Order: sequence, then structure tokens, then C-alpha cells
Amino acid sequence: MLHEIVAQLDNMVSALQTLLYVDVVQPFFYRFGLMGYDEDTYDALYWVIIGALQVVVMYLALRPLEALRPIEAWSDRKALRADVIYTWIAKLGIINMAFFFLIQPLFFHWQSLMAIHNIPSIDVDSLWPGVTDQPVVSFLIYLVVLDFAGYWYHRWQHRFGVWWELHAVHHSQQQMSLWTDDRNHLLDDMIQAAFFAVISLFIGVQPGQFVVLVAVSNFMQSVQHVNARLPYGWLLERIIVSPIFHRRHHAIGYGHEGTTYGCNFGVLFPWWDMMLGTASWNRELEPTGIRDQLPVPHGTGRDYGEGLLAQQVYAFGRIAARLRGRRTYSAGPGNAAN
Repeated sequence: MLHEIVAQLDNMVSALQTLLYVDVVQPFFYRFGLMGYDEDTYDALYWVIIGALQVVVMYLALRPLEALRPIEAWSDRKALRADVIYTWIAKLGIINMAFFFLIQPLFFHWQSLMAIHNIPSIDVDSLWPGVTDQPVVSFLIYLVVLDFAGYWYHRWQHRFGVWWELHAVHHSQQQMSLWTDDRNHLLDDMIQAAFFAVISLFIGVQPGQFVVLVAVSNFMQSVQHVNARLPYGWLLERIIVSPIFHRRHHAIGYGHEGTTYGCNFGVLFPWWDMMLGTASWNRELEPTGIRDQLPVPHGTGRDYGEGLLAQQVYAFGRIAARLRGRRTYSAGPGNAAN
């Protein structure tokens, strides 16, 4: 049933892809002598359409919840403007798709070298014939494997100082909303895209599956950041990451200052936090952000930038200061600064 629904959606997107290409892109490219890029652009259109549909579905599903059941009431939503721009950049998937297709030829070369030297590779579909080659089963396996990798990627973002300065762009939002998930430093986005593209190719994810995996993951992460009270209950919030679980990760004094440089790193599933001792189930409503954003004496009043450009540039300034040996982050009582 699920496979049929996905197939129908794929047919719909493919039809729209062809329509836009033939009626809009191809005439434009022909007019300006850009036909050498037509094949790559046709492939890119699929991802762009999926991304635009994601934003529409995300807004229609989550914005009413924020209006009806807000966790926090804001008098000024100006802080969200940059996040909306980040969302469109990320959801259109240009960075993810570029790395997937750029790395694919190199990966095929690695595979041929592995075959020559009799080095085994991973093919999830063939692990259990008749079971793992079923589309739904293989999709779930890919989702779990990539989420486990995402857990460690997220922990490394908090553990290593220079990397944290990039990830701090995400944590510096003090008004969490459905738009917050994609608020990231673009350099970190590129590192992350390359990381997951390599893993996806290594375990045998096909391009069509990769698009769906990214779309599902993106939507679930948007839900985690939503400014709405959602009744997950004890059991469900231990199966998938809930907004209250992830909000604890963004809480000042906990998200980056815990004994393991933070808590609740799970991207989609809290299982890894539960197994590795980084889960925190505190349900209190806590302010979000980074401690050094707070005014003196509670912080240093550091400015992380309001606009997209400022947020990107200031991160490099913090990295430069860190490399010069200056502490750019002040931990609270009982916590160690990194």
C-alpha cells in the first residue's frame, strides 16, 4: 500500500517535472545557449519540486498548530524571517542533491577498486532475500542506519569547538518554530550533505530512495522544532523524537553544557540517547538559545546576528577567535566550557 502511494506521488512529481522542463526551462536554456546543462537541470527539477511540496505541507500542517496551541506567545516574529529563507534554501535540496550526484561517480570507482581487491561492500537489499529487498523494509533500514549516523554527527557538532561555532547558528534561535530546523551555517550544511551522501551510497541507497529519505527526515525534524504543544505521551516520545524532548536539547544550560556536551542528540529517534546515556526527559518550559547570548552577568551579550548573512559571517569570526585561543563560550555553574 505504502509502496503504491509513493509510486503515485513519484509519477505526479515526474509529470510536473517534465512539464516545467519542456515549457519553462528548455526554452530558456535554448534562448541563452545553455543546453549543455539541460540533463543535470532536468534531474534537479525533481528535487526542487519535492522541496517546494515539503514547505507547503509543512506550513499547512504545522502553522495552525502553532497558532492554536503555542508553547510560547511572541509579540514579534521578526526573528523568524531569516529562518524562512534558510528553509527554502535547505528544502529545495540543491546542496544534498549536488553532493549525492557528485560523489556517485567517485563512489562507483571505489566500488570497482573494492571488487578488484576482494573487499566486501554493503548491500542492504540483499541481506535477507525476500525481506530486506522489500521497498518498505529497505527504506526503514536506511532510515535507522542514517539516523544512527546522524546522532553521532550531531554529537560531534557539539563536541568539537570549531564545529560548534558553525552549529551555534542553529542554537542561537531563541524563538523556536516550524522554520527553525533548517537554520544552519551553510558550510555545516555542505559537510553534512557530503557525510550523508557517502553513507547513503555505501549502503546502497538509490537516488529515488535518497530523495524520499531526506523528505521524511526533514518533515520530522520540522515537527520537532514546532512552537506547539503536541500530546505525544510517554510511549510515543520514546519511539520518535518529540518537540518537548528536542526543546530540552535547545535549552540554555543543557543543550550544549551537559556532562557530555549536551543532551538529546537524536535526530529522528531517541533510542540512541537512551542507550548511550544522553537522554533527558525534563518537561519544564525552558528558555532556548546559548548562554553567552544572555546579558551580563548571566552571559556576555554576544551577538549571533539577526539576518542570514550576519549569522554566516559572525560564525567565522567566532572560529577565528577560538583559533587565536580566546574562549568564545562561557559555561554556567557546574558545567565545563569547551
